[in-house]
Amino acid sequence: MDADRAGQTAAQDTTHNPADGRPPLRVVLCGTTHPGNIGGAARAMKTMGLSQLVLVDPKPGIFPSDEATARAVSAVDVLDNARVCATLAEAVADCTLVVGTTARERHIGPQVMLPRDFCAEAGQLAGDGEVALVFGRERTGLTNEEVDLCQRLVRIPTQSAFASLNLAAAVQILAYEWIQSAARLPQAAPEGYRPARSEELEGLIGHIDRVIKRTGFFAGKNQDAILRRIRRIYARAALDTNEINILRGQLAATEKTLDSATAEP
Repeated sequence: MDADRAGQTAAQDTTHNPADGRPPLRVVLCGTTHPGNIGGAARAMKTMGLSQLVLVDPKPGIFPSDEATARAVSAVDVLDNARVCATLAEAVADCTLVVGTTARERHIGPQVMLPRDFCAEAGQLAGDGEVALVFGRERTGLTNEEVDLCQRLVRIPTQSAFASLNLAAAVQILAYEWIQSAARLPQAAPEGYRPARSEELEGLIGHIDRVIKRTGFFAGKNQDAILRRIRRIYARAALDTNEINILRGQLAATEKTLDSATAEP
């Protein structure tokens, strides 16, 4: 351990307090290309009491790095505890609410919220689970496939002529709104509500895709666009685990009927 890291205490997420309705929040950076942005994001997080940082497929050689450490200043502990994942699906599999950030309009996609609205509703939408706040690449943002994994999108309002924000600045703004949300009495999830994890929702979407293909519904249609709209429907519904199981049971019964029809002489 070098001198700059000596004596640092472990990062603590001081924003998670079930009494005020806020679930744990992890910050996920996808495809980051500049090490300084990773360090800057870590510093922005720690100033607001956040500690969970996940990096998805960062550009080779930029993490860990001396530049990221220098930009983190006293938040090196956040970097030390950061997790690196190959894909966004892996990074958010156990989360019950995945929220992507975007600066551009998307024709088809999840509901877009303002930062303050997202923070106020996160406790109700996530239940007892964790929230992932996902940031895209510095120049191109999130891919369509990554947006597909999000149940909501959040957009920081900026002037239209120059909407671009530095990655660490965007993290700082949303982290600030998150910590301030406690003072605005966010709504807690209804008692007994157990929202589905990302991996459960992805399992449902995959099951729907498989059954629809067998019915021939996609024939002559834009399959990707239709499936993206289906994703939006179920993301907006904020399904719980029991509802996921009911829907997958219905799909399994449909598959059984299709198998019987195929097997008839």
